[in-house]
Amino acid sequence: MASHTHAGKRIRIFIGEAETWRGKPLYRAILEIAQQHGAMGATVLRGIEGFGPEHHLSTERLPDISDNLPLIIEIVEHEERVNALLTMLDQLVQRGTITVTPVEIVSGGRAS
Repeated sequence: MASHTHAGKRIRIFIGEAETWRGKPLYRAILEIAQQHGAMGATVLRGIEGFGPEHHLSTERLPDISDNLPLIIEIVEHEERVNALLTMLDQLVQRGTITVTPVEIVSGGRAS
């Protein structure tokens, strides 16, 4: 099996679980945008504890403050397509943080 690598970017979006966009959970809207854009892949990770820019602690340990647990949405995309995706994401993420990190994408294929 042969494999090759190429440059890509990992976009990480840090938001609260309670954030919404046009009546639906923000994480779902972000996934839909990434899918429509043709991103290579996306995953939503749910944190058990964390805080954001306002330093309000959210934790699953205390049920009365567990209504806005932290979420991380990771999207992997080809380097040349990231800026277009970021433009769309910037419109959706009003309260949160977006980071971009270079990654090496390894894709395998069958040897001919």
